[in-house]
Order: sequence, then structure tokens, then C-alpha cells
Amino acid sequence: MKRIVSILIAFSVPIVALACDICGCGAGNNYIGILPDFYKHIAGVRYRYNQVISHVGVGGANTPLTTKERYNIAEAWGGWNLNDHVRIMAVLPYSFNEKTNQGSTTTKNGIGDISLFGFYQLLNSRNTVSGENNTHLLVQSLWVGGGVKLATGTYNPADRAVNAQSANLFQLGTGSYDFNVNAMYDVRLQDAGVNLNGNYKINTANRFDYQYGNKASLNAQAYYKFRTKSKVMIAPNAGVQYESSQTDRDENIRVITSGGNLLVGTVGLETAFGKFAVGANYQTPLSQSLASGIVKAEDRVMVHFAVAL
Repeated sequence: MKRIVSILIAFSVPIVALACDICGCGAGNNYIGILPDFYKHIAGVRYRYNQVISHVGVGGANTPLTTKERYNIAEAWGGWNLNDHVRIMAVLPYSFNEKTNQGSTTTKNGIGDISLFGFYQLLNSRNTVSGENNTHLLVQSLWVGGGVKLATGTYNPADRAVNAQSANLFQLGTGSYDFNVNAMYDVRLQDAGVNLNGNYKINTANRFDYQYGNKASLNAQAYYKFRTKSKVMIAPNAGVQYESSQTDRDENIRVITSGGNLLVGTVGLETAFGKFAVGANYQTPLSQSLASGIVKAEDRVMVHFAVAL
């Protein structure tokens, strides 16, 4: 139970899935949330829904070009502990993309970009802290690592050419091999804890000379674990996440309709029983400045199921 409980917190964090690597779309996913703590192996499935509005007019007004873009992403993922300090993980996404403009709808479905990760545990401590009447358990862990995002999803340069004055979002993949570094810290006093996670993604140019901007993500998540008599763990959680992306480059020319900053608030409720974990997470933008103001991020939803093997 103690091992699977940490899976709850792994999925309580906003899961970023970005085509333009900033505003919550389908391609270019590189961030899997806080690393789950499991004994040997774990496997799971995750569903995420994201929506953005592109071609936003002055002051947020709709224009004839205003388009709603919806991204439904189903992911299979797994993790393996090679020993007490080394862990590897993989994520395989499948995207169902849809955009609607003036009653006309376009869809695009297919496999996205596969991500591979490796992590090393630098800190794993369990100590007791004495209070006035009793003692409490203080648990800390720190993982560092990195990964690579493969170019397995389809990137169509024609979509960029047709929408040259809009953000290059509507893709199944970025068409590039990209790299990221991660640091994940968790501190828990008895049943109350906080997770801190930082990620920096380095994007390369694809074979069509389009390069998505590098992206940084920072998040903080607080949680509390309630235990029931039936050995079911319930963990409500809340937090914030900040995302910042550089502008894209098209044939080494700066793309002004890209990049930006986004701050989202998150709430979630997770449960664990035996070797299984189920949960959901809701994320809403608190502040944003995306793609020179022509893109607006909407709310996000994520649900998951995982099993420790």
C-alpha cells in the first residue's frame, strides 16, 4: 500500500502536453509529472483533454479566423526500477486532434511522440521529528535525470504553410528529437506533503527546419493522505504550475506567433487500493500570455489508472 500510494501524487500534478510547447496541445509531450514511487515495475494508462482557442482577436474577441482546437490524448506508460537508485520510464501517446472554425471541423488522429526517461535517486531519507506530545515521520526524496523525445508522431509541414500567421499547434508530432532534464523533490511530514518538480526541454530542428522553442516547467503540489478502515487511501491535492517557452524558429527565422508564459492552478483527488491507483485532475489557467496574444489556453482534465507489478 505504501508503494502504490505515491502513485497518487505522481498523477496529481498537471501533465503538460504541448504542441507549441507552451499552451496545452497534443504534440511534443515531454513532462510526465512527479515521478511515482514504486517497488519494481508499474504500468498505467492516462487520458488527457486539452483545448485552446487560436486566432484570438484584440481584447480576446472572436474573429472569422478564431478556431477551437481540442486535443484528446490517450497514453500508455510504464516504469522499471533497475536497482534502488536507477529508474527508467517510457510513455506512448495516441492523439485525437480536432479543430473547428465557422462550423467546419478538421480531425487528425495517430501515434504521437514517444518519450523515454532515466532517473537517479540522490536522496532517500526517513527520520522522526519530535513534537510536544508525540513524534512524526519525516520522509524526503530527490530524483534527477533526463530523457529523449523521439520523432514518432507525424509532422506535416503543409499545416504550418497554410497557417503561417498562426501558432503551429495542430500536429501529431514535432518531427524532432528533443531532450530534457528533470529534478523532482518530495517532502512529507507524516501524511501531509509537498512535491516540487522542475523540467527543462531542449528542442532541436526537424528535417523541415522548424524548431519549437525550448521550454521550462516548474510546479508545486501539496497533498494530504487519508487512510480508511478498508485500507483505501484517499489523497486530495492542489497546486500551481508555471510554464515558459521561447519562440519557435522557422528556417532560423523567429516565429512571433509562438512561445509565451502560462500559470495554471490544479486540484485533484486520487485513490489507491491494493496495487491499484485511480484518480483525476482538473487544471485551469490563472494567467497567460501566449503566442503574442493570439492563442488562449482553456481548462484541462486528466484521468488515470495504474497498477504496480
